[in-house]
Amino acid sequence: MTRDYDVIVNGGGPVGMGLAIELGQRGVRVCVVERYPEPQPVPKGQNLTQRTAEHFRAWACEAELRVAHPIPEGAGIGGLTTYRTLLSDYTYDWLTRESVADYYATANARLPQYATERVLRARAAEIEAVDVLYGWEGAALAQDADGVTLEIAERTGDARRSLRGRYLVGADGSKSFIREAAGIPQTLRDHDRRMVLAVFDSPELHEKLERYPGKAFFCVLHPDYEGYWLFFGRVDHGRSFFFHAPVPLDTTTENFDFRAFIAAAIGADVALEIDYLGFWDLRIAIADRYRTGRVFIAGDACHSHPPYGGYGVNMGLEDARNLGWKLAAAIQGWGGEALLDSYDAERRPVFESLAEGFIERYIREDRAFLETHSPDADPEAFRAAWEGRNLDAAEVDAFEPNYEGSPLCPVPGARPSAKGRHALAARAGHHLSPADLSDGRAVYDAIGDGFTLLDFTADGRGAAFGEAAARLGLPFERVADARGPAAARYGAEMVLVRPDHYVAWAGDDGAAAEVLAVAAGREAALAGAG
Repeated sequence: MTRDYDVIVNGGGPVGMGLAIELGQRGVRVCVVERYPEPQPVPKGQNLTQRTAEHFRAWACEAELRVAHPIPEGAGIGGLTTYRTLLSDYTYDWLTRESVADYYATANARLPQYATERVLRARAAEIEAVDVLYGWEGAALAQDADGVTLEIAERTGDARRSLRGRYLVGADGSKSFIREAAGIPQTLRDHDRRMVLAVFDSPELHEKLERYPGKAFFCVLHPDYEGYWLFFGRVDHGRSFFFHAPVPLDTTTENFDFRAFIAAAIGADVALEIDYLGFWDLRIAIADRYRTGRVFIAGDACHSHPPYGGYGVNMGLEDARNLGWKLAAAIQGWGGEALLDSYDAERRPVFESLAEGFIERYIREDRAFLETHSPDADPEAFRAAWEGRNLDAAEVDAFEPNYEGSPLCPVPGARPSAKGRHALAARAGHHLSPADLSDGRAVYDAIGDGFTLLDFTADGRGAAFGEAAARLGLPFERVADARGPAAARYGAEMVLVRPDHYVAWAGDDGAAAEVLAVAAGREAALAGAG
């Protein structure tokens, strides 16, 4: 028996479940196929940015996220870089996101991925349009001009079923079955490093880390590791930690003294109990395309990288938010192939610039610093150079993924990138900053699920956008607020907001039909709409 859906999602981790929620809230019939009945208890994907918390707000489960993994009052979720050992006298702040708080509608969060998954699973269960099949996984796929058939198999049994969908999304991790079965190649940049992930309990380490109030994750730079990090982070505050670090290529769980290794990285022999050991290869991987016909990939299935900077889950959830409204548009009839193609055009360049401009740059610059400076050779020069590296606020400000230059946000000479600059002003291709309206509502409470025009004009000329949207068949709302302060904040009398809360266009005057058609990938419809 074959069951029909609008979209099938293979993989029910944060990305797959987030995509299902995004689609289900838009009335799209979704089936999620997920291998594991319960989230896997490996701490990863812990640092959620303010933008990611905005997704949970849009998915009506931000409050649940905030209480899913409580952190004691005053404990903090900031980061720190140290030299040679965790308990070093040389430190500086790292990736503390308070400096960009004013540019987002929510606060950032920190919790292990399995806690995040529970929140998303619970929210998906509330949405009538979403079905989830736990304990199943994709086994074969075939696509034709009308849709995709996915054969699924029980993970621990012999049963098989078929699902039929108009579209299929692989959100099934870095070893994605969907990517491989769909014939989507990927490009690898291998760093020839074997890495260990250790999860351990140590109340004694918690006590020692009280010297770093407000810090929850720690990057240790050691000359012996050539710019690759010894990376610690809290899991359950007061007790458990994770630890990523390079180990010899032939390392196994039996031939290496992990307890001594962790103690050396800490800089003290603390009591600890190792609960989990796993290995991974340090490499950058990106799919050569994010779509083939009616099959898409998202999250780690299309891009993966070492957990340097906590970008992984945040990038994947942004994939879900970007792809979700575009799939809904195609299914509901107001978006077409150009809009679906824009998913690759917007998201893939963002990851490429993230990998090169942030993650691999960290490794290069840290290696160069460690090769050049040493407190043993010249303590004063080292301290001056070390303190000069403390550019945390500038680094956080520079991570501003944007779609300038995409087909939906054409800006001459620009290309979508993870690098940008946070600003309150509304800019085409950039995330919309929060603001207040004259009636006391926050802008984020006023914008709708489709396109929204924030109309601050005194003469109401933004009404032309509503007329053009009706001719193009686009979901549209107009929020008129000529007396509000938001116009000065945004620097424009009219701001067109996309369904994913990115700015499609901002200006004081514009041809409404043309602006909307470009933003919706509908330029070909202009002649028929006029």
